[in-house]
Amino acid sequence: MRKRNLYTQIGAIFMSKKPFYITTPIYYPSGNPHIGHCYTTVACDSIARYKRMQGYDVMFLTGTDEHGLKIEQKAAEQGVTPKEYVDVIVDRFKNLWKYMNISYDRYIRTTDDYHVEAVQKIFKALYDKGYIYKGEYSGKYCTPCESFWTDSQLDENGCCPECHRPVKYAKEEAYFFKMSPFAERIEKLLLETDYLRPKTRAVELVNNFIKPGLEDLCVSRTTFKWGVPVSFDDKHVVYVWIDALSNYITALGYENSAHSDYEKYWPADVHMVAKDIMRFHAIIWPAMLMALDLPLPKHLAVHGWITMAGKNGESEKMSKSLGNVVDPFVLGERYGQDSIRYHILREMALGADSLFSNEIMINRINSDLANGFGNLVSRTVAMADKYFGGTLPTDREREAIDDEFEATVTGLCAETDKYIDETKLKQVLEEIFKVVDRANKYIDETEPWKLGKDDTKKARLAAVLYNLLEAIRVTSALLAPFMPSTMPKVWEQIGASAADVEYEKLSKFGVLPANVTVHKGEILFPRIDVDKEIEELNAILTKNMEEAKAKLSSEEKGEAAAETEKIELKPEITIDDFAKVEIRVAKVVACEKVKKSDKLLCLQLDDGMGGRQVVSGIAQYYTPEDLIGKKLQLIANLKPVKLRGVDSNGMICAADTPDGVKVIFVDDSIPVGSKVR
Repeated sequence: MRKRNLYTQIGAIFMSKKPFYITTPIYYPSGNPHIGHCYTTVACDSIARYKRMQGYDVMFLTGTDEHGLKIEQKAAEQGVTPKEYVDVIVDRFKNLWKYMNISYDRYIRTTDDYHVEAVQKIFKALYDKGYIYKGEYSGKYCTPCESFWTDSQLDENGCCPECHRPVKYAKEEAYFFKMSPFAERIEKLLLETDYLRPKTRAVELVNNFIKPGLEDLCVSRTTFKWGVPVSFDDKHVVYVWIDALSNYITALGYENSAHSDYEKYWPADVHMVAKDIMRFHAIIWPAMLMALDLPLPKHLAVHGWITMAGKNGESEKMSKSLGNVVDPFVLGERYGQDSIRYHILREMALGADSLFSNEIMINRINSDLANGFGNLVSRTVAMADKYFGGTLPTDREREAIDDEFEATVTGLCAETDKYIDETKLKQVLEEIFKVVDRANKYIDETEPWKLGKDDTKKARLAAVLYNLLEAIRVTSALLAPFMPSTMPKVWEQIGASAADVEYEKLSKFGVLPANVTVHKGEILFPRIDVDKEIEELNAILTKNMEEAKAKLSSEEKGEAAAETEKIELKPEITIDDFAKVEIRVAKVVACEKVKKSDKLLCLQLDDGMGGRQVVSGIAQYYTPEDLIGKKLQLIANLKPVKLRGVDSNGMICAADTPDGVKVIFVDDSIPVGSKVR
C-alpha cells in the first residue's frame, strides 16, 4: 500500500504543471490610474499569458497599497474615511485592468483582513527574533513616497531622491528593523546573481546604500493612525513598506488562512517594479525574507518610466502634479486596447525610460500593426480568396527559398522563449516582427500576383500562400499574450483552429490543414491619418492637462493666500494680546528652498523642545547658507499652516527695512529654547 501511494505521488508530480508566480507592485491609490500604471501591469499580464501558453500553472498577482499618511490626508481633504476614499480609487484600477484585458489571478488590498492579520504576525516574528527594536527616529521624511531619508541620501536640492519633493524633519518614537546583519548577503545577491534585472542597477544600489553602511529602517509611525496597528503596541502603526512588501506572501496564505498556496508558488519567479521603488524590493524585501528565513524571489525586473517631453525638450516623468498624465481610456477608445498594449511594450527596453508622444504612438501603430502585421494578414487572405476561392489546393511546388523561410518561422519560438525568461518584452516583439517583415519580403520575392496569372504555376502559388499562412499562424500565436483581443480574429481569418496555435506546434511547419480555408474579415489595424489624428488627440490631451493644471493652480493660489496672511504684519495689540504670544530662541540646523516658490525657505529649527519646521518668505533676501547655524527669534505658539504644500509650525521674527527684510538674529551665547519677553 505504501509503495503504491509513493508511485501515485511521484506520478502526480510529473503530471502536474510547473508553477510560475509573477507580481506587479501593489499600486498606491492616491489618484486615478494612468498609462504609467498600465506598463507594469500589461507587461506582467503578457508574461503570465505566455507562461500559461507554455503550460505553466500561473499565479499572477496585482493589487493596491492602501495605508499611509498621504491617504489619510487626502481622505480628510474630501471629508471621507480613508477606506471610503481608497474604495473609489480601487474600483477605477479594477475597471482599467478589465478594460485593458488584464488576466490577473488574484487581487490583494492591504486593507484586506487576512493581510492585516498576517502583517501583524510578520512584524511580531521579526520583533521576537530580535531584528526589530524600539528607538527614536529623527530625520527627513517624504510624505508622498512614505519614505525616510538620511541627509546623505537627499538629492542636490535637499529633497527626496525619488520624487524630488521637499522633505520635512520628523522626530518620534519608532520601531526599527536591523538592516546591517544582511548587508553582505544582499550585496552578493545583487552583484553575484541575476536576481536584479538589468544588472547595471545593482552597482548603483550597492554604491549608494550598502557601501556607505546599511542603516536600520524605521518600520513604525505614531503620528497617524491609517495603517496596520502593531499588535503589541497599539500606539504604533506598521510602516507602509513593511506592510506593502509583505503582500507578495500574504496573498498566498502566509500567516493567514484566506489562501493556501504559499508552498506551491513561493518563491516568486518575477517581481516587476518601476525604478523609483527598486531600493525597497532589492534591499529591504530580501532583508525581511532573510530575517524570516524564507526563500528569496528568483528575479526582480526593474523598468524605467514612461516620460513626456518637458521644458526645453527635456523629458520628464509622467506626474499628476505636472498635469501630463495620459488617460489610457481615451487612447483605448481611439485605437483599441491591443494597440496601446503593443505600443507601450514595444517602446520600452527593460531598465530604460520610454518617451511618450502622440506622434511616436501613431507612427508605431501605422508602421508595425497596420503596414506590417495587418497588411500581411489582409494580403495573404485576399490572395487565397482571389486565386483559389478561399480554399487552397493540396498540390504544392516547393523551391529553395522556402527552406530558409521555413527555418526563420520555426526558429522564432526559441528566440521569444529566451527573451520572455529574461523579461525583455521589447526584444520579444522585435523578434516576432522580424519574421513579420521577412514574410512581407517573401511576398515581394515570390510575386504571387504573377504566379496567379499563370495556370501552370498554381501549385507554386498554393505553396507560397500556405507558407505565408503558416508564418501568420506562428507569429499571431506568439503575439496573442501581448494582444489577446485581436489574435483570435486573425486565427478565424487564416482558418486556424485552437489546436493549430497550441504552444507545442509553434516550432513546427505544416500544421494547418493542407486544404485550409481562409475567411476574409475586417481590417485588423486601420491606418491612421497622422496629421489629423495628432491634431485631434493633442486637443483632447491638452484640454485634460489644462484642467489638471488649473486645479493645481487654484490649490496653489489658496496656499499663497494663506502664505500672505501669515507673513503680513499684525495690527496693534494690547499687553494682554502680547502675553498670548510665546517667542523662543531657536537655532537653524538646516534650510532649503521650497520647490515651486521663489520666496519661501523651509527651516529646520532646534527650539529646545524637540525641533520643528518653519516656512518663511525670506528667500529673496537670504540663502540657506546665510541662515544655517544662526540663532533667531521664533513665534512658537502660532497655529500650524501649510504653505505651498509644506507644513509650517511657527514664524521667525524679521524686520522690514529700506534694504529689504532682515531676520532678527540672537546672540549666540543665549541658549536655544530661551523665552523672549
